[in-house]
Amino acid sequence: MQHDASVDFKQSLICPQIELRKAWASTACYHAHSHDEFSFGLIDQGSACYINGQRTHQIKTGDLVTINPNDVHSCNPEQGFWSYRMLFIDTQWLGGLQQELFNRQDQDYFQFLNDFESSRRLNYYFDTLVSSIEEDNSALDIESNLLSFLEHCFASEVTPIETTSLPVLSRVRDKLLDQIDCNQQLVELAQEAGLSRYQLIRSFKQQYGLSPHAYLLDERIKRSKQMLKNGDTIIDISTRLGFADQAHFQRHFKSRLATTPKAYQSYFL
Repeated sequence: MQHDASVDFKQSLICPQIELRKAWASTACYHAHSHDEFSFGLIDQGSACYINGQRTHQIKTGDLVTINPNDVHSCNPEQGFWSYRMLFIDTQWLGGLQQELFNRQDQDYFQFLNDFESSRRLNYYFDTLVSSIEEDNSALDIESNLLSFLEHCFASEVTPIETTSLPVLSRVRDKLLDQIDCNQQLVELAQEAGLSRYQLIRSFKQQYGLSPHAYLLDERIKRSKQMLKNGDTIIDISTRLGFADQAHFQRHFKSRLATTPKAYQSYFL
């Protein structure tokens, strides 16, 4: 494998079981190799020859490559350069998430059925997951996005679950609201409700219209609006509401109100 100067690696600070690799305008070629982890990635630009085992595919922009642990593969640009983003996820850790997702215990993990996918919907969930990793969002956010990606990637394997009752979910909701400055762990919220992480996300979203993480962010933004009207500073609001930093707060505020916190505050002070 030749050196790829365009590549960048990032191990998630929040979920160290996840490693992100990005390559932009790369011309590097790779010999056949394998990974211990699950690996999957999106082709952002260009086309390539992808070999997985004895199968050869021509892949292009928008295709999402899926590689099971220990699959011998290679993927090389056909001409010019290409850009892509890959995720490498610890097999045992991902297997645990899969067991909750599928509600089955008959094997350690489920393999990707196809060598690659061409799905805008799946690409959306991949983009959302990568963004949460790049921005070092909370474990609640990253794990929720990973479960959403897996749910759509293994849609035919997922066992339908019955949603649970309001009293159980209201305890989770109360915990989020009472500890709004805390970055809650998905596993702890699930234990509070006596559910798996996947069951909690599905049931909570059906009951309240948003996943636990999205619900928490929505409530933080609503409270920030009143704090801005009261003259609180952006840095104080960010800290008191549990945002990672000012940029994190401002990004989520603008995505929901289409204006910056400072501009919003200027209308009231």
